[in-house]
Amino acid sequence: MSDGLHVVCPHCDSINRVPPSRLNAGGKCGRCKQPLFAGRPLALSGAGFDQHVSRSDLPVLVDFWAPWCGPCKMMAPVFEQAAAELEPEVRVAKVNTEQEQALAMRFGIRSIPTIALFKGGREVARIAGAMDLRNLLAWVRKQL
Repeated sequence: MSDGLHVVCPHCDSINRVPPSRLNAGGKCGRCKQPLFAGRPLALSGAGFDQHVSRSDLPVLVDFWAPWCGPCKMMAPVFEQAAAELEPEVRVAKVNTEQEQALAMRFGIRSIPTIALFKGGREVARIAGAMDLRNLLAWVRKQL
């Protein structure tokens, strides 16, 4: 068995093994044949959240947001740009706290937008409030 990073497919949530040297080449899921990286945030729900955060070897950057939140709406295009910049080194995802209230409660989300970074299944950093792309990327890279 070759060494590789476990990467969870954003389409079918299956786990793929990708050699680190081929991570930048993207690749396709061995199960559903869809691309492993799309360069845009992945919408996560409860089960998918746990799969991506705990089973992936990639850090996962999560935007906890709500559709009625003005700062969240302002941050959405910034987060889209961040996904294009950070993938495939970091999986970028979003959690709608209105639809996923249990996840918001589980992580004690009290203000939105809240950005959290997970590594190895654990939350390692968190910041609340909207920010521009330069500051978001600097914050993420500092945490890595």
